[in-house]
Amino acid sequence: VSTQSTWGFIKIGMKPVAKIAIVIHGGAGNVARNSMSKEIAGKYEKMLTETLEIGYKLLSQGGSSLSAVEQVVRHMEESTLFDAGKGSVINEKGEVEMDSAIMEGNTLKAGSIACVKTIKHPISLAKKVMENTPHVMLFGDGAEKFGIKEGLETVSKEYFFSEPRIWEMIDVKPESTKEKKLGTVGAIALDSCGMISAGVSTGGTSNKMQGRIGDSPIIGSGIYANSKTCGAVCTGTGEYFIRGVVAHTVSALYEYKGESIQEAVNLALKGKVESIGGQGGIIALDKTGKVGMVYNTPGMFRGYMES
Repeated sequence: VSTQSTWGFIKIGMKPVAKIAIVIHGGAGNVARNSMSKEIAGKYEKMLTETLEIGYKLLSQGGSSLSAVEQVVRHMEESTLFDAGKGSVINEKGEVEMDSAIMEGNTLKAGSIACVKTIKHPISLAKKVMENTPHVMLFGDGAEKFGIKEGLETVSKEYFFSEPRIWEMIDVKPESTKEKKLGTVGAIALDSCGMISAGVSTGGTSNKMQGRIGDSPIIGSGIYANSKTCGAVCTGTGEYFIRGVVAHTVSALYEYKGESIQEAVNLALKGKVESIGGQGGIIALDKTGKVGMVYNTPGMFRGYMES
């Protein structure tokens, strides 16, 4: 295994098993290398590497891209390093409200959930919505009740209140957005059968209004997957990504204009997000296993592993 890393970026190459690849991100925001200690930076790099290895191992053993993205997102949801699952930020009422989505590119089936408070792994609830209901999105109490019916693990609100997130809330004023973290976690995978799948999970933005929903659970805005083109997931100020229908735009640029996957994410971020004042980042993976990454914030945690 060869590893190359720069700040917030992990790339790992493996000997070919089949054409498989996985790309992840841990959020884009106001996080520059000089703002973190060497110890904290090391924790992020270690977590990104572990997460990639989990997904790649599953893919290399013949697992589906859908299973791979669910497992890697679950792993990140259990960490307090990211704004998802256990590390989720809290809203203006001091509560956690989490959003998540998953999509598989062969059939374009998708599932998403919004504003859940007690489900330990929101990504698994989104997958249950996709697989076991005729719907795409469930919200709030209805999503919670469905998750319990499906046997998913629930936790008390104390599980989510990690110390770093509480201190972050104390420092954030309702009228200020400068200190808000723009985190989400996301993953895209290409399996040995050529299927692309994508998954995202987030706690949203710090001190958000109760009931606020960002781009992450909106299919086509925060997430998109099509095995004929590519998968894309976004992170940042969700309202801008919703307005720009950004994730689907990446696929459209790749398919209809013939742009490379890197140029597609560049154009989508600049033309659909920056142009209206938004910040964030995009990761993408095309049908051939090529990766595209872009962000306009001080930093974005990201990495990929390929055969």
